[in-house]
Amino acid sequence: MRSAIRTTATAVLSAVALSITLLSAPAQSATTKTLYAAPHGAGSACDRAQPCSLEGARDAARALDGDVRVELADGTYALSRPLHLGAEDSGVTWAAAPGAHPVLSGGRALTGWTANDDGTWTARAPEGVTPRQLFIDGARATRARGESCPASVCDATKSGMTGAERTGIDRWKRPTDAEAVIRVRWRNYHCRIASVSGDLMTFARPCWTNASSGTDRTGPAWDTTTVDSSRYAKVSYFENARELLDEPGEFVWDSAARTVTYLPRKGENPRTFKAVTPATEGLLTLDGARDVRLTGIGFTYAAYRQASTDEGYAGTQAGLTLTGATGPVDHAGRYYTKPAAALTVRGGRNVTVDAASFTHLGGAGVIFEHGTQDSTLTRSRFTDLSSGAAYIGDTEPLPSAELTGARNTVSYNTVRHTGVEYTDAVGIWAGYEVGTTIDHNTLDDLPYSGISVGWGWNQPEARDSVLRDNRITNNRITNAMRVAFDQHDGGAIYTQGAQPGTVISGNYLNRSAYGNTERDGNGIYLDEQSSHITVTRNVLTRLGYKWVSNWADYGIDNHATGNWTDTDAPALGGTGSTMTDNHTKLDRLPAEALKVAASAGADPHGAVEQLRPDLARTGTATQSSTDGTATASRALDGDTSTDTRTQSEPHAWWQLDLGTPRHITQLEIWNDASMTTTDFTVHLSTTPDFTPATTTHIPTKALRPTTVNTNTKARYIRIQLNNAGRVGLSHVLVHP
Repeated sequence: MRSAIRTTATAVLSAVALSITLLSAPAQSATTKTLYAAPHGAGSACDRAQPCSLEGARDAARALDGDVRVELADGTYALSRPLHLGAEDSGVTWAAAPGAHPVLSGGRALTGWTANDDGTWTARAPEGVTPRQLFIDGARATRARGESCPASVCDATKSGMTGAERTGIDRWKRPTDAEAVIRVRWRNYHCRIASVSGDLMTFARPCWTNASSGTDRTGPAWDTTTVDSSRYAKVSYFENARELLDEPGEFVWDSAARTVTYLPRKGENPRTFKAVTPATEGLLTLDGARDVRLTGIGFTYAAYRQASTDEGYAGTQAGLTLTGATGPVDHAGRYYTKPAAALTVRGGRNVTVDAASFTHLGGAGVIFEHGTQDSTLTRSRFTDLSSGAAYIGDTEPLPSAELTGARNTVSYNTVRHTGVEYTDAVGIWAGYEVGTTIDHNTLDDLPYSGISVGWGWNQPEARDSVLRDNRITNNRITNAMRVAFDQHDGGAIYTQGAQPGTVISGNYLNRSAYGNTERDGNGIYLDEQSSHITVTRNVLTRLGYKWVSNWADYGIDNHATGNWTDTDAPALGGTGSTMTDNHTKLDRLPAEALKVAASAGADPHGAVEQLRPDLARTGTATQSSTDGTATASRALDGDTSTDTRTQSEPHAWWQLDLGTPRHITQLEIWNDASMTTTDFTVHLSTTPDFTPATTTHIPTKALRPTTVNTNTKARYIRIQLNNAGRVGLSHVLVHP
């Protein structure tokens, strides 16, 4: 039988040693015993001629001593249940065979599609499968959805919601298969309709209970962001009703008939396409295993069932949910539930996940939890995930040493297009961790925050937890806090809790909440009690709000130094916090900043979006009137956190004189805190009386920013309301 579990040293690697380790697999010993697995393997010898199944190879490895390697042949390993590796499976390497691309799949095919008169096609789902996601030839379909419903119609309360009659839901054939999807600030809710009576809808519980105020279980006074709070503005959309199936690429699940109905996209042929739905929740679980290496393995079509049950999805933050009808009252958030993941490591020691791929998942990619230590997630790809890519650690602030997540590394991974369904999810999340390194990852196309480290908000537990010595370094995060998903109050990098020795350095953060509808979306957000953190040598550009934010006075002893950014921010709050030697209000990145930005991320030669010169900086601003001290020049100070504002008056205006006619290709117009500038016209002219002038009408509110593309020569630029009201601006840039 296998010898006792081996352990390895847990010393923290230096950055140089780490990078070398990541780029080279360990040499195979001459005494290594190799077993072979194949997608349809059924042999008992586990050799090349008669490969085993995955479980067969696992069982065979348990009977061997010494170094054991399981090689996976090319192909798809269809799993109806997770592959489980325990302590007795320690010391084994599971790797793709040379040149092979093995994929563990939890998907089930939907076949036998029949045509309907309206252009849709219908197929029955296999028994035991409840399709929540559908992929057609690898492309994600969308659950049929309708328009948003404002709170004035869909008024949410603790007991339910109005609006069934005005939305037509009372006339739907199967309203109880449909869900309301709601976004309030950083939280996301998916709750199924339980009943409709006249104009009133009720929703499945405990989902609706946990989405509403008054449970006393949501920790840091989050009753202000529940569905029945004053911040609730609308149902983002209802989804999964046959009456909503009107766009190509949409589908609907009928639980009574057990059918999926799909409206094909152009060029798709239901007689020949491959339709797959995630069915198996969790594909690989390591429980108490040590010294296990997983390399070159793919994970796809793993399910996440909770949201389709009465539990629903009552989001708290970062993709974690409040579950259970009742539970302990705890204001540290200990009892929140992480999403289901394709790969879960519990209590692991020295586990390596390398060169893996995670695609088309109904939940998350990877979880390291229950005291996983000295483990690494490296050189892996995550794309098209309903939830986040990686969840590292737990929500217990003072765990025992055995259950403390420590010295884990997440590095050189690529994360793109995650949080597709659960838009409050973050790309990479770490809870109460010690000495964890998140380094050289590339993250792009994220609905909410990019990297989040820490937990506990303003609760006492967050002041004195195990959190410390974490490193968020050399990451590239672009297009976070995506405006289209209406999630707010986050940042490209987000932290919580006191964590002495934590460093945020060398990161390139570009376009966080860029184009937002409000002042929101930070670069580095040291939220709540974030304390004792050093922020240094980061490059931060095109941000919806502050480049660094520490708004709470109980976040103390934070230090920002030597960073490069195109805006400015107020001084950090909290005792002992400092901001020194930062390069702010830039309209071009200097060579040193370009070097830092280019070396960030998984690709050592990543592209950098250089800033564009701003002609407005040397111009002169005037306005039709002044509201208090909000002078016109505040829109030229290079700081998106300061405002200019006129009084409320007919055809109020703000104007810029460049001093001489210049060729202009683009304007950026950033609204102020209250979004006062709406329905306005931009006039450009070489003459002060604006005759002649080039004009552009903006009928909506100004964003952060609204961009106006042009190709004209002008000296004078005027932003003028078309009706009565205020002009309020925080920033105006003029690009040659």
